[in-house]
Amino acid sequence: MQRRDFLKECGLFLLVTKAVEGLFGAGAAAAEEPAGTKAGGGSGGESGNGGDHLYGMAIDVDKCIGCGRCVEACKTENGVPKEPFFCRTWVERYTVKTDNTLVVQSITSAGQKSDAPVEEKEIKRSFFVPKLCNHCAHPPCVQVCPVGATFSTKEGVVIVDEERCIGCRYCIQACPYGARYLNPETHTADKCTFCYHRVTKGMLPACVEVCPTQARIFGDLKGKASPLQRFERMRKIHTLKPGLNTEPKVFYADLDGVVR
Repeated sequence: MQRRDFLKECGLFLLVTKAVEGLFGAGAAAAEEPAGTKAGGGSGGESGNGGDHLYGMAIDVDKCIGCGRCVEACKTENGVPKEPFFCRTWVERYTVKTDNTLVVQSITSAGQKSDAPVEEKEIKRSFFVPKLCNHCAHPPCVQVCPVGATFSTKEGVVIVDEERCIGCRYCIQACPYGARYLNPETHTADKCTFCYHRVTKGMLPACVEVCPTQARIFGDLKGKASPLQRFERMRKIHTLKPGLNTEPKVFYADLDGVVR
């Protein structure tokens, strides 16, 4: 073999080696990237823990007066249809009667009559419980979406990409908290987003901002000095349906055992 041919073959070998190294190096870097940091990425199991913030909300049940202002503010802020059965957040009035039977009434608009549909003398106790998407660490809705339209952000907020959503309703059926609906105008799934467009700008969710009794506390679960963390340290905290192991990021203080 001539010297020129030998050098040519060596150069070709080096080019192929570099190309293979680049290919496998890119694959390894992608494998190391935290799941769920991209829109539509990850199954939701570990998503939301890779960012600087991890958002959550606490509800002080004793402070909620059932006024429905949170519902109206949410509808206005997020363009939710005005019909009462379309809600990103709503309030439930629980009435336990003297015979221990339970009556639940949903409040889906401000000013809605919230009197329990039972006589006052039959009421043993009554209270209000705000409801919304629980922004689970292990969200069933993310797992069932066939097109990746539902995903968790790096801050742990579960979002629906309406441009990807095909309106199959799988996520609506999979949500154990009944927190999703099909928007009649966009024909896509819709739900609470913690007003993600606001919190990323340093603002509070609309429902938190308008609550007259400060029954809703929003904050960063990673921030030791955040109002949410302080609230959790000082109160007895519960989550809805803990047996499902979805690990909700919406917490309730002193929740009555009859709440479902």
